[in-house]
Amino acid sequence: MRLLLVEDDQDLNRQLSTALEKAGYAVDRAHDGEEGAFLGETEPYDAVILDLGLPLKDGVTILQDWRKAGRTMPVIALTARDRWNDKVQAFDAGADDYVTKPFHMEEVLARVRAVVRRAAGHASSTISCGPVTIDTGAGRVTVNGEAIKLTSHEYRLLAYLMHHKGRIVSRVELTEHMYDQDFDRDSNTIEVFVGRLRKKLGVDIIQTVRGLGYRMEPPVAGATA
Repeated sequence: MRLLLVEDDQDLNRQLSTALEKAGYAVDRAHDGEEGAFLGETEPYDAVILDLGLPLKDGVTILQDWRKAGRTMPVIALTARDRWNDKVQAFDAGADDYVTKPFHMEEVLARVRAVVRRAAGHASSTISCGPVTIDTGAGRVTVNGEAIKLTSHEYRLLAYLMHHKGRIVSRVELTEHMYDQDFDRDSNTIEVFVGRLRKKLGVDIIQTVRGLGYRMEPPVAGATA
């Protein structure tokens, strides 16, 4: 899962990005409204955390421009403004959620998980596909109830496929949502991670759709990995 964080406070930007990365997300960071607006217009994100009081271009204007341009990624507005009319303005501009500073980091992480899963059509923090279950709140993966240990990249790949289970996901899409903009991306490494995941999960649940990509589907009865 790939996020965009737009926050001009250097310390808060660093603290938030560190917490998000530890939670398993790839994070692109921007420190002013113009940079944030450009990234949101040109890069695919699973969610955006957007400060409203930004230099060069304010967050409400950015939100309005994104929505007018058809950008539908979920956006959490982050601001020190706590008046009800400020919240209404943010929601009317296209925000999906709102967090007032100061805040607890766990609250932001929980809200990110919520908007990401709702955008993918899931109501619960626990997503299952056949015997495989991912608890996005705990960052835990189990197969038939047994915990499976994954690397951060393996978890990120599995989480994306699980959020979009039943749909064909191309290698390009997976690459775009697994790595931040500064990472040396290579879609060929997706095959390596898929191979590792299949071995660790031990069930035939990640289907290769020749020429198109991968699809997460429950294993066929009687089939083995």
